[in-house]
Amino acid sequence: MNRLTTSQGQYELARFPEDPRDTLRAWDAADEYLLHHLEGAGDGEPVDLSGTVVVLGDRWGALATALAAHRPVQISDSHLGQQATRRNLARNGVDAGAVRLLSTRDVPPDRIDVLLVRVPKSLALLEDQLHRLAPALHAGSVVVGTGRVTEIHTSTLQLFERLVGPTRTSLAVKKSRLIFATPDPALVRPASAWPHRYTLPGGLGAASGMAVTNHAGVFCAERLDIGTRFLLEHLPRRTGAERVVDLGCGNGVVGTAAALANPASHVVFLDESHQAVASAEATFRDNAPASATAEFHVADGLADVPAGSVDLVLNNPPFHSHQATTDTTARRMFAGARSALRPGGELWVVGNRHLGYHVRLRRLFGNCEVVASNPKFVVLRAVKG
Repeated sequence: MNRLTTSQGQYELARFPEDPRDTLRAWDAADEYLLHHLEGAGDGEPVDLSGTVVVLGDRWGALATALAAHRPVQISDSHLGQQATRRNLARNGVDAGAVRLLSTRDVPPDRIDVLLVRVPKSLALLEDQLHRLAPALHAGSVVVGTGRVTEIHTSTLQLFERLVGPTRTSLAVKKSRLIFATPDPALVRPASAWPHRYTLPGGLGAASGMAVTNHAGVFCAERLDIGTRFLLEHLPRRTGAERVVDLGCGNGVVGTAAALANPASHVVFLDESHQAVASAEATFRDNAPASATAEFHVADGLADVPAGSVDLVLNNPPFHSHQATTDTTARRMFAGARSALRPGGELWVVGNRHLGYHVRLRRLFGNCEVVASNPKFVVLRAVKG
């Protein structure tokens, strides 16, 4: 929990899910810089927020909570970010209806008077969303982006120039910058490059030759990442009806390969990213046999999966939360898998060797077997007793 102070008030904020061992804040200097600018800090005039205000990429709801009096629309790819927003609004006594929550897959407002952009880690996601939102801008719209200095590159500014209009940046304050873009109604925008599709090579077992769909912002959207490749090369060989979970499914390659290898299985695709789940569904529909069955859920891991209902969990856990390196997500995924698995059910994990997942899995499951390893990755198997 931490407190964000602005000229309009103080806000108690937390990330979601809340973990007492997680010391990361729910806001940073880039959020603070943007809010101070909107308030007219320094020699500037306050920004008129009486029209339709859209907040894109608000990571944990800090911006939406601080601006709730202006009834903003928050657009986010993150289910966890949306949950954090709901919790932070409630924590600060704000009616949940004060902020309209949309995902990156929802239809955006048809008119935007103020667009506030928290620059995401993925330039592709920013490109995709600016393509979607730019038609709703008008000559009088105010467009302001914010991010850490390390997050704003020449390519970021070029993207605003290409899709919105003339762009400039502020001076750096506390290692953060603002981006100011002036909408140009006459601007001719290039066609969007998303979604991106490619075909997998051979040598990947059931995944060989698979057509993969990737919406913008999905991990390794332009190519198969080497960790997933290693897991695909060593997927468990199973037959018969069983319930399989592709946990943190990304573009759905792993879960779809499991369905192809065992058509009698029912695969549940889970990810906290709306873009990822849309990608996974497209990948599955394009490759799985008509008889194959699956579910697709944007979710907080396995939190909503009944205990003891799953036979196999396949997982390539992330070890970053935006710019921070953390094992918080992996820890929750492993604990959720243990709860969801039936006795005798298995968790298969691929990860970088240096992350030491085997230690945590042995502590949690009482066992952990190295299925395969190379100089960079390991595939681990843990069985619920």
